Amino acid sequence: MRDAVGNINSVLVLGGASEIATETVKLLASRRCRRVVLAVRDTAKVADLLDEHRALGMEATAVTFDAADTHSHQKVIDGVFADGDIDVVISAFGVLGNQDLFDDDPAAAADAAVVNFAGQVSALTAVAAAMKRQGHGDIVVLSSVAGERVRKDNAVYGATKAGLDGYAQGLGDRLAGTGVRVMIVRPGFVHTRMTEGLDPAPLSTTPDKVAADIVSGLDKGAAVVWSPAPLRYLFTVLRHLPRPVWRIVSNR
Repeated sequence: MRDAVGNINSVLVLGGASEIATETVKLLASRRCRRVVLAVRDTAKVADLLDEHRALGMEATAVTFDAADTHSHQKVIDGVFADGDIDVVISAFGVLGNQDLFDDDPAAAADAAVVNFAGQVSALTAVAAAMKRQGHGDIVVLSSVAGERVRKDNAVYGATKAGLDGYAQGLGDRLAGTGVRVMIVRPGFVHTRMTEGLDPAPLSTTPDKVAADIVSGLDKGAAVVWSPAPLRYLFTVLRHLPRPVWRIVSNR
């Protein structure tokens, strides 16, 4: 559980190699978080990252987690919670993909949808049940402004984020009064390995800045965090543009 002054003691990261999640864990470590579990497809690939977390004074371990294997999620997550309470779960996994390739490969498009949406629904449902049993916790869901109004250039990715965002909102409502909260994070374009080579959008940001917004949101008990904050007002307008206008604007 959180300590006497409200500091987070333990965190589970689904998609443990996420750059945003990594920066968030570093910030939490600076505030006396002492346990982190990285759930990843290949634990060997995060050996150096585990060492980095340990150098910050954390007990850092990794477990095997395949986002596409939805039937395994409950067992993996229940196993982590069996080793001790988890204060915060950061759900940070997902694939961006290439829309042009998806147009020519429906199976690849479906695979991305399984990871980004079905995998998230499965994992978050298991996390919610585990947190309800322990009676407390925060679930941080990394959504995206891409789901606020889906662009033609990332139709599959944007649609999965729209679905994830909607599910996270509903899950938060279902958990009201249980001691478990859901916080949805809607970053804009983030400079990461996943977006390397892409043209940055206006109000682009970096993993460390998104991490700072996440920790601030947790402190405030926020339900939704926009990163950076002005995106909230921008998308209030973009969400309601007539479709012909949106097609022109989103093509720039």
